[in-house]
Amino acid sequence: MSGGGAKGLAHVGVLKALEALGAPEPSLVVGTSMGAIVGGLYVCGMSPGELETFAVEKFDIRQQLDGFAFKLKGPVAKVLQAGQLLGNLATKPGIDSGNRALALLEELTGGKTFDQTRIPFRCNAVDLLSGMEIVLCTGSVARAVRASMSFPPFFDPLVEGDTYLVDGGLVNNLPVRIAKEMGFDRILAVNVANFRASSRASLTTGPKVIYRALDIAINHIPRSEVDRPSLLLTADDGTPPFDFARAKSLVALGVRTVEQNQRALETFFSGGVMAAIRRIRYRDPATELWCSRDLPSKGPQKKK
Repeated sequence: MSGGGAKGLAHVGVLKALEALGAPEPSLVVGTSMGAIVGGLYVCGMSPGELETFAVEKFDIRQQLDGFAFKLKGPVAKVLQAGQLLGNLATKPGIDSGNRALALLEELTGGKTFDQTRIPFRCNAVDLLSGMEIVLCTGSVARAVRASMSFPPFFDPLVEGDTYLVDGGLVNNLPVRIAKEMGFDRILAVNVANFRASSRASLTTGPKVIYRALDIAINHIPRSEVDRPSLLLTADDGTPPFDFARAKSLVALGVRTVEQNQRALETFFSGGVMAAIRRIRYRDPATELWCSRDLPSKGPQKKK
């Protein structure tokens, strides 16, 4: 599961749609940044339905930030937020400490460690001191996820032993290689951060410019065969990475992405479960709607 800020909520829709299709659970989940958040909560026991309810109905990013100004609304709030932002950047390593976010992650994961998850899990981060990618696989899942989501300069780096950890997406935003190095050769990857050209009108604030600059740098990192999954799904409709207000639409995007790639997924899962799915679900070519009824093995027949 790739990173991508708010766009990563599409991962919830992907999980929801795969569950609805009856696809088997993964043998391993690997995530970066927002993908680490969704993946970490999933392996710790939250169902796709619970993830959707939390993302759409309960989550308010302002309540997970330390500064009081970020919880306010209106024109006065914008002045206070600007002042607090500048003050934090001048005196601290990040705009926000990430303490509230960590407390929420501890609550939602039930304080589980990596050896207590129902599905094996990995996420990555970058050590600012050595410049190396760190694969997180032991200890607290919540702390590992907090490290993987520490996008500079918005969140303080996470201090873990002799490392100073920030967002893993800075060096590996779609961590296929981690799964391959663990011996997995059938890998389904979901990318929610498909690189595309930007308009000048979308770069109106400092944080947006910083994010765009880092996005460009990440896109220019050379990739090799070890970074290629067996099947890549792209769930990106151009939503800005900070637009958490579109949570419902982003979850729906993830669902549509699975539906639009059902044949490729059928090949990926190679018979068995997906062969049974064919008998009950197909997209009607005349209406482009999903239908549910028994089908012959070669798919829906044309009406005479």
